[in-house]
Amino acid sequence: MPRGDKSKYTDKQKRQAKHIEKSYKKKGLSDEEAEARAWATVNKISGGGKRVARVARRGNLRADSS
Repeated sequence: MPRGDKSKYTDKQKRQAKHIEKSYKKKGLSDEEAEARAWATVNKISGGGKRVARVARRGNLRADSS
């Protein structure tokens, strides 16, 4: 995936980025800086593009009978 390609992001992540970008523009940042910061924020929140759901392993959940 080339830098700047947003195809691996979910629709929710794209919506978040758009909303965050709008907020940065309201604060007076340039369009370019607002977009860069918005995607950096989305990456910080979600860890980047689409993620495969991970199943947590919890070991033995049964209570000890001793």
